[in-house]
Amino acid sequence: MSTRDTLETEILGRPVTFEYSEHWVGYSLFLLRLVMGWTLFQGGITKVLTYLDANPDNDWTAAGYLMNVPDGNPLIGFWSSMAGNPLIDALNMWGLTLTGLALIVGAFVRWSAFWGAIMMLFYWLASLTGGPLAGLPVAHGWVVDDHLVYAVLLFGLGAFGAGRILGVDAYLEGTSVVQNNRWLRYFLG
Repeated sequence: MSTRDTLETEILGRPVTFEYSEHWVGYSLFLLRLVMGWTLFQGGITKVLTYLDANPDNDWTAAGYLMNVPDGNPLIGFWSSMAGNPLIDALNMWGLTLTGLALIVGAFVRWSAFWGAIMMLFYWLASLTGGPLAGLPVAHGWVVDDHLVYAVLLFGLGAFGAGRILGVDAYLEGTSVVQNNRWLRYFLG
């Protein structure tokens, strides 16, 4: 049975009140978490499997992307300086894989969503074709692209504590370790 509830909050100094359906919010957060998790997991695991392939000619690296950021990117020197760095490659492929997996199973969702959003902001910065005076164009539009959408979606999943909805975080928050160390809840949810 669907229940309606009212949310009262303040956004940008203005009071905001609206009704919502707890039933549908639960489904939507759960599905958003799964879809975003799968998107990140698939992006990461394909890189990991290519890297682990026995054929050394197939080793994945971020160098190809970092050396070919769009012309006019205000950070082009920064990106090219990271090209070929094995730590950057590992952080990229394992960060995507583990963040996606954590979202899928609903474990450490706040922690994972935070770092996932940071990764998306780095990807967004790499897609800039000009600086603030050029209107912050990105490769496929003005200001907003898929990476910025993903970053905002990840922020929302963390803010709502979406790992509590059919996720491992719901179990973890009930354990005595978390009950005795309430600060751990900042990583869960």
